[in-house]
Amino acid sequence: MFRPLAVVFAFVLIAFPFSVRAELVVPCRVIISVHDQKLMLLENGARIATYPISTSKFGLGDGWGRMTTPLGFLQVAQKIGDHAPTGAVFHNRRFTGEVLCPNAPGRDPIITRIIWLRGLEATNAHAYSRCIYIHGTPQEKTIGRPSSYGCIRMKSSDVTALYNQLQLGALVQIVPDRLPKIVAAPARPAPQPDQAATGTIISSTGAEKSATAPARKSGPVPIVASSGRGA
Repeated sequence: MFRPLAVVFAFVLIAFPFSVRAELVVPCRVIISVHDQKLMLLENGARIATYPISTSKFGLGDGWGRMTTPLGFLQVAQKIGDHAPTGAVFHNRRFTGEVLCPNAPGRDPIITRIIWLRGLEATNAHAYSRCIYIHGTPQEKTIGRPSSYGCIRMKSSDVTALYNQLQLGALVQIVPDRLPKIVAAPARPAPQPDQAATGTIISSTGAEKSATAPARKSGPVPIVASSGRGA
């Protein structure tokens, strides 16, 4: 399961002299278990947190138009939604100005944060073009069982915490099996909550099902988004 990572770290050991390697820090990475419907966040090989998630209700795969969740190694290609309020609704990766509460009736848009993934293997090569995200959902009552349209859904509070710790280029591994048993990292102070800010959001096409039910909207509020290609 973890053989590709071993190859990556072996290359690092060969490519960098000892004095440089001593300063290298293994960044955060993610393992997502379809079996457990959970996501594990790791830092320096230790477990930081485990969150409940939802993968696709249509099963696994990377085929066009199948709305399935791809397996294998991916990386964080873009992050969208810096400082957006909890429950912020995104359409085509733009904040609409609407904010939803958890389990808002009749609503199922992408909310709060978007972590856009790029596949690193032939078995998930279409993930970026298919707009496979890790993102928030207002349908928190469905978290813990397959219920998405291909993406990885999380509770808003959980996806915000994950977003704040993952860098562009971070590895994300989606496996069909159970999560591995990994020792927890020492406890550390909780991260500070986001502060409101203004700016712009990148616009493009999305993959998840758009909401169709009308809802009361506040005025448009532009929000800063970070974006960039994975390393």
